[in-house]
Amino acid sequence: MTPRKRYRETVLFGSPDRIPFSPGGPRESTREVWHQQGLPEGVNYMDALIDLLGIEREMTMPGVSPGVSFQMIPTFEEKVLEHREGHYVVQDWMGAITEISDRFDYTYIRSARDFVTRKWHKFPVENREDWEQMKWRYNPNHPERFPEDFDERCRQLRVRDYTCSVHFNSPFWQLREWCGFEGLCTLMVDNPDFVMEMAEFWKDFVSATLGRILDRVTIDVVSTSEDMAYKEHSMISPAMSRKFLQPAYDQWVNQGKDAGVEIFFMDSDGRIDELIPIWIESGINVCGPIEVAAGNDILDFRKQFGSQMAYTGGIDKRALAAGGRVMRDEVMRVAPLIKDGGYIPGCDHGVPPDISWPNFIEYARLLAELTGWIG
Repeated sequence: MTPRKRYRETVLFGSPDRIPFSPGGPRESTREVWHQQGLPEGVNYMDALIDLLGIEREMTMPGVSPGVSFQMIPTFEEKVLEHREGHYVVQDWMGAITEISDRFDYTYIRSARDFVTRKWHKFPVENREDWEQMKWRYNPNHPERFPEDFDERCRQLRVRDYTCSVHFNSPFWQLREWCGFEGLCTLMVDNPDFVMEMAEFWKDFVSATLGRILDRVTIDVVSTSEDMAYKEHSMISPAMSRKFLQPAYDQWVNQGKDAGVEIFFMDSDGRIDELIPIWIESGINVCGPIEVAAGNDILDFRKQFGSQMAYTGGIDKRALAAGGRVMRDEVMRVAPLIKDGGYIPGCDHGVPPDISWPNFIEYARLLAELTGWIG
């Protein structure tokens, strides 16, 4: 079974030969610790795991992506505005004024390269005048939005044996980037029409950009990010989610379905039990990373929502750090869901540096056994 077929069969509750092996990915600080604990320098951690565990290497054709950008064009100039008391104050490429430790440069602000704490001072959209100065950066027909070899990429994608996904921000995530979390939530109460205008603009921009891809090739996954939950609850109410966000979900899913897409993935941190029913209503059928520390119970989700939602992640990173019996009990906790289908098990977010390389190997070994990669 090809990796593409295996992924589709798994998340669509089919009959995969094995479950995709996806233990989770480390960030820079984690890799630095692992190199001190036995991971060879210059060796990819997955290559090392495959060799250590004796997993069969899969040979697939070279991967190609559509290469389409959903980001603003042009971006703002990235520059350091001030250096004080061990911190940089920076204008980042999205136009926000941000503070970050001078252990890192400003490229860490908007990329998940490591576990980095940032402080936000100002966001680019505070009023309608700011909004008018932002909109022109999201022209779906900008010549830099699509690569010069876009048609050739699509031609190659029509005969792939690997999974092809297209990813972009969902409305809450994107409007938060423009207005800031507090600014956006305040506007939802004080000026809901303005929020609806921005949400509709983003919905239509994504649809126009996505449409050019779907006209040329049927992709496997439409994937979107919507971090909008804390440890115990979502950041806005389900009613506000349905009002401001769901119209975009509905439009994108319908557009994808019309083009033959079957898998719609939602990435959202925090506790998401209030949000899953909304996503299901819109046709979103896979979500992750299902953070255990936030109060998510993936087994309870399966009881509540059945095969309407598949999952990725869901294994508590704290148990992986503990190792031994604690780790094994946590992985075996989700074993019934692996057997039930519609689930790709893995660490419930980026792998932190307190998970040692030896513990990660033992966890990965157990995971490989449960997902059918080793006997």
